[in-house]
Amino acid sequence: MFEIPFLLIAIVVTALIFDFTNGAHDCANAIASVVSTKVLTPRTAVTMAAILNLVGALMGTKVALTLGSGIVRPDIVAGSQVLVLAAVAAAIFWNCLTWYFGIPSSSSHSLIGGLMGAAFAHAGAGALNGHSIITKVILPLILSPLAGFVVGFLLMTLVMVIFFRYRRQAVNRFFGKAQVVSAAFMAFTHGLNDAQKTMGVITLALFLFGQIPSIAVPFWVKLSCALAMGMGTGLGGWRIIKTMGHKIFKLETSHGATAETSASLVIACSSAIGAPISTTHTITACIFGVGSTKRFSAVRWGVVGNLIIAWLVTIPASAAVSALLFFSLTHLFKV
Repeated sequence: MFEIPFLLIAIVVTALIFDFTNGAHDCANAIASVVSTKVLTPRTAVTMAAILNLVGALMGTKVALTLGSGIVRPDIVAGSQVLVLAAVAAAIFWNCLTWYFGIPSSSSHSLIGGLMGAAFAHAGAGALNGHSIITKVILPLILSPLAGFVVGFLLMTLVMVIFFRYRRQAVNRFFGKAQVVSAAFMAFTHGLNDAQKTMGVITLALFLFGQIPSIAVPFWVKLSCALAMGMGTGLGGWRIIKTMGHKIFKLETSHGATAETSASLVIACSSAIGAPISTTHTITACIFGVGSTKRFSAVRWGVVGNLIIAWLVTIPASAAVSALLFFSLTHLFKV
């Protein structure tokens, strides 16, 4: 039988692997449009995104605290050391599956679904923090894409009004420079929201093993998660970049800068209140909103439908995988 300290190490390592895959999977969130418009080369864009993802990950812990204590009830799941391992392993599986098919699904909601599935398998519905799940997960799941679409549509409309009299070449040159800034802002806010989710689950694991007295994020957890996400981002996510940068609609520099700025504003506001929203949902919805100002037919709505299906399936699918893994790991580790 495995010793508990080894199990804790396995959980932390697995969580960092998830953070790594999250960075690789969601790299497209920050740089898809800036690459597709040819403002930056893929290598330069990935390097910038990796560095700013790391910096953003070190700023704040509100989202981490939501993941650590707002999804499951720590007092009820305190006796389940394999819960976090099952949740993170299920999230990694879903990340890899959707990456393989080039689907920009939500790493955030795969992790949340994993936590919910493992907690339910351990102690039933009573292990879930229903109020927090509704206010911090379900509502943001619905509202963040809507907000992204609306903000993207309105901001792009404003851009079109302001630059109506300017020649197209002049507008593209201006936004070519502006898009570097917007992509940087997007990369920073991605790290600010997404890396904190892994911090939260590692902190929960430390609490379950009695290594910390309460759900508070240690500095070494913040640093290791930031580094893991930065390294993952450095690998890139070229399949998803292709989907987001080319398949939704043909992006120009003004579209890319506006979509990134819109998404960054929504993500920053959500991070400030501790809501672990999907950065993937948000930037994709912003691209939809920006594209709709051109004309509704400019957006390939068939792709939109496939993405929405993936969004809806993510939480229940990762929860089901997590529950199965929980029962398997419980038997394996005899805990």
